[in-house]
Amino acid sequence: MSIKSCCAAIAVMSALAAPAAFADEVLPGSDGFTKWGQEGNWTVFVDKGRNSCLIERVDENENVMQMGLTEDHTFGYVGVFTKADIGLKDGKEKIMLSLDGNLYEGELVKTKHLSDGYTGGYVISKNLEFLGDLEKKHEMVVMPKHENAFTVSLDGTHKAIEAAIKCNQEQAG
Repeated sequence: MSIKSCCAAIAVMSALAAPAAFADEVLPGSDGFTKWGQEGNWTVFVDKGRNSCLIERVDENENVMQMGLTEDHTFGYVGVFTKADIGLKDGKEKIMLSLDGNLYEGELVKTKHLSDGYTGGYVISKNLEFLGDLEKKHEMVVMPKHENAFTVSLDGTHKAIEAAIKCNQEQAG
């Protein structure tokens, strides 16, 4: 299964970590994805099975970041995947994310069956402060364990989120 067909994510947290029941809502349906458009270095995809959209970016270090909505559109998610050995265990574990110094803590659910040597996971959130930071900040440091931290650029996130909103409006209409 490829990263794009996996649609996994890390959406964040504070005291709003979602129950495991949401895991199935984050993963894509069998219909897969269709490219909707491009916003800078972000690609916007439509998940026809859910009538929703997600954005994806691969940075210069081959880290992949995805953002979208759960199936019922009530929670956001952010997925971060890397080829680096970050010591993730199967199941759930605590994770810290720093967006230009603003810290968020939550529970990461590791995604299985990723291709090309990627590892990563997701957390689901309704935390508006976190979502606002995703749009406005410049980088996110992912810390599954402090010694295994890695950084993901947030360049172009604001415009990409705007494109995803437009895409989602089209799917709803």
